[in-house]
Amino acid sequence: MGILLSFTYFNLLESPSFVGFGNYISLFTSDDVFMQQVIPNTVKFAIIVGPIGYMLGFFLAWLLAQIPSKPRTVLALVIYSPSMTAGIAMSVMWKIIFSGDESGYLNAILLNFNLIEQPIQWLTNPQYLMTIMIVVTLWSSMGIGFLAMLAGVLNINQELYEAAYIDGMKNKWQEMFYITIPSMKPQMLFGAVMSLISTFNAGAIGVQLSGQNPTPQNAGQLIVTHIDDYGFIRFDMGYAATVSVVLLVMVYLFSRVATKLFGEKE
Repeated sequence: MGILLSFTYFNLLESPSFVGFGNYISLFTSDDVFMQQVIPNTVKFAIIVGPIGYMLGFFLAWLLAQIPSKPRTVLALVIYSPSMTAGIAMSVMWKIIFSGDESGYLNAILLNFNLIEQPIQWLTNPQYLMTIMIVVTLWSSMGIGFLAMLAGVLNINQELYEAAYIDGMKNKWQEMFYITIPSMKPQMLFGAVMSLISTFNAGAIGVQLSGQNPTPQNAGQLIVTHIDDYGFIRFDMGYAATVSVVLLVMVYLFSRVATKLFGEKE
């Protein structure tokens, strides 16, 4: 339905009218915000958050697999819980930390140490907004992909490790690269795809933090935010559907890359 709507002008009040490739032409030739800010912001955000969050998820899963069952369960819950409470924490915790007045935790610390002379408007200053978005997203990125990788590590046949050490394997790093990762490719692929999807769908975070859509000077404007702007603020559903199709293609292409890296050749 989204693909069909992308070829129409639809304002929710009138019946959709066919415009052919007009929306796509406008998107790539006339929409300066999309081409100059949304796409660069989205690519930057995805390149930083996706790989770092993914590698961090695998590394934490691998570390947890090295400790006994009971503390592992508690720590796994602690690491996973931010992904379940991200929306609540956004409004309660992170906004307090980055509040733009003297009572904001970060401003209070910097003022007490005389590192700044007056409070900084962290969430409305384009200079800082993207960095804060990346930090908050990484904090809440240990979701279902992390649990899948933890399950993958725990279900590897321990006899493989014993045989490898007999054959001359010397340390945990060799264990990780020669046995752990090759033995859990399905979980690695699942984690990669989930990381991609969550990263590309994290656009609302800039709006939640800044309280504005568009975000200040479009500094935190990602492709999902652009969709919300046109679809639910300007009520141009046809144009919003066009941007959604572009997002679909981007996620598909990145998912194909992940499949090439971690998919089974058979």
